[in-house]
Amino acid sequence: MMTVLNACAAMPERSPLVLDVPVVGTEQDAVHSLDLDDGDYVEGVLDSGTDAAELRLIDQEGRPVRLLLNGTTGREVFRFVAEPGMAALRVTLRGTGGYRLALTRRIAVSDQRAGRREYLSPTIAALAETVGRGGGTDAFWQDIARRGTPLVEPLTNAPGSDRVVMTFLARGARHNVRLLGGPTSNHENLERLEWSDVWFKSFVVPASTRLSYRIAPDVPEFRGTCRDCRLAILSQLQADPLNHHPWPADAPDPYNQASLVELPGAPAQPGLEGGWAEPAGRLVAERFASRILGNRRDVVVYAPPGVDPTEKDTVLLLLFDGPDYLDSRAPVPTMLDRLTGDGRLPPTVAVFIANPSAEARERELPANPAFAAMLADELLPWLRERMGIRTRPDRTVLAGSSYGGLAAVSAALAHPDRFGNALSMSGSFWWHPDDAPPDRPEHVAGLVASRDRRPVRFFLSAGLFESGGDGEIGILESSRHLRDVLEAKGYEVTYRDYAAGHDRFAWRGILGDGLLALFGR
Repeated sequence: MMTVLNACAAMPERSPLVLDVPVVGTEQDAVHSLDLDDGDYVEGVLDSGTDAAELRLIDQEGRPVRLLLNGTTGREVFRFVAEPGMAALRVTLRGTGGYRLALTRRIAVSDQRAGRREYLSPTIAALAETVGRGGGTDAFWQDIARRGTPLVEPLTNAPGSDRVVMTFLARGARHNVRLLGGPTSNHENLERLEWSDVWFKSFVVPASTRLSYRIAPDVPEFRGTCRDCRLAILSQLQADPLNHHPWPADAPDPYNQASLVELPGAPAQPGLEGGWAEPAGRLVAERFASRILGNRRDVVVYAPPGVDPTEKDTVLLLLFDGPDYLDSRAPVPTMLDRLTGDGRLPPTVAVFIANPSAEARERELPANPAFAAMLADELLPWLRERMGIRTRPDRTVLAGSSYGGLAAVSAALAHPDRFGNALSMSGSFWWHPDDAPPDRPEHVAGLVASRDRRPVRFFLSAGLFESGGDGEIGILESSRHLRDVLEAKGYEVTYRDYAAGHDRFAWRGILGDGLLALFGR
């Protein structure tokens, strides 16, 4: 017996054609022809009752192409994708009953897509529709070249919100694109839009966001440790060629440059409102030797115009990672010129303390008692001797970012008779010594909790994009926790979150905020 099933006519989604074929005998073959297009996805059901049945795809010559069901009984579902040469379905029944065969679904290649993708960015959503219809991306890229990147758009499902959609873009990468410095602590992967030349990643961020970032297209992928693979990103890290605000503008090439984002709601950066200007005060560079640490480092002292370092009321700012705050990217001398010049800050002298090496930084800044002793017992006397700087604890502030923020707080707590103020920008308060007990993962918070209050004031800050991941505590969480512990012990603390990451572009303004919070008039 041969019964023909025309599959094209038998594919209504909700009312599938059901074929009843009575079969007489103990082993009976029935062939049902198919009329499918290459790539069609097909689902069906074979119900043979209590009889065993086989179901095969066969070609036009009756030769088997694929075994779909093998000796099954009862109701069984089968699935396949149509390929050239698949001409029919053959049912082989071992028994005297009958079977019911139904093809219940057919999905053409053009319809084989997941449900409608929801995009955060309206622009990307519109482009996806264009690309899905076979359109090109040239007009899109022309518009992006005019507007610049990243794209910033209103949050469509929350009109009037203080948040926006920020979309980072890259064009024409072959394999991958990584983003460093975006609104997370991760080295984010951009996603390719269909098979176009558009790579993108969207985030919902506060309208007050300020950050710098870089992209890395086509990062090499190879077998190695996780660290090896992460470091490979550095080989391709560069400024975004579509961003209109490279930083610094005079970098030798894009690989030594970042890209800037400042949304209209970003807070002012005190003293930097007019951009960089040549420092007008007196800058003295010296070489400082430490007996305690057994090394030497560069120390630069800056006094703005009209500021006398020898006056007892002069504020002394000791700033770690000093060279990072002396160029046009973070021009602290320019900031001090303006803030002291217009009276927002009292007379302030800054001491920029360099690291002897990257290795020494990793060893000295994370809550190292020897480093704190060097500051209190060697550097302060040296400044008095060489520069005539007289210090008062309540007019002296230790300041730094990352490990430098950790060093500022820990050294002030260790020597409150010398340093009465600590200013931390994105301090690494997640840090703990290797031998720390498991119940004390945050070293400085533990020290504060276990000791009596000391005469130190604090300014702490962290970026909203510095939260931890994978169960690890981040800079944001550990900074907030330290704030809570300090306040519980009765310390005077000013704490601020910023819509920023681990980023000198943000820190240069936060430093001014912190000085004004501690000493502003």
